[in-house]
Amino acid sequence: MKKELDQIDKELLNITQRNFPLIANPYEEIGSRLDISGEEVIERLKNLKETGYIRRLGGIFSSKKLGYVSTLVAAKVEEDKYYDVAEMINEYHGVTHNYRRNHKFNLWFTLIAPSEEELEKQFNEISDLTGIKTLRNLPATRFFKLGVNLNMKEDQSEKEVS
Repeated sequence: MKKELDQIDKELLNITQRNFPLIANPYEEIGSRLDISGEEVIERLKNLKETGYIRRLGGIFSSKKLGYVSTLVAAKVEEDKYYDVAEMINEYHGVTHNYRRNHKFNLWFTLIAPSEEELEKQFNEISDLTGIKTLRNLPATRFFKLGVNLNMKEDQSEKEVS
C-alpha cells in the first residue's frame, strides 16, 4: 500500500514537474520554497521514487536538436520470456522507456542513438535477443510531443497537457 501524500509531497511533485531550479543547489532552493531543508527534499524524493510516485527524475532533451536519431520499435516477444527481454532491452542506454501492449507486437520501446549506423547496430543486436520473434523499426514521419503535468494541489484527476 502506498503512503498517503502530505501537502509538502504534493507541492514537491508540482515543483519538480514544472519549476525545477537549474542552479548549483536546486534541492536547497526547493527546500526554501517549502520551508524544509535540502536534505529533506532529497529524502522525500527518494521516498516518492521508492513508493512509485516518481518513475524518473531528470531532464528531457530534444534528441533531434542534439544531433541524435530515434525510432519507435515494436517487438513480438515470446510470452514466457517477456520480462527477461524487457530487462535486457532496458540495459541499452538509448532506450528511454518501454511498455507492454495487448497486441501481437507486445513490447514497444523508443531507441535513440548518436547516428543512423549506431541505431541500426543496436536494433540488430536487440533483434538477436533470445525471446524476440520479430522486431519492427517504426521511425517517425511526424513528431508529436505531449507534456503531462499533474496538478497535485487540486482535484488529482486534473491534467495539464502542453
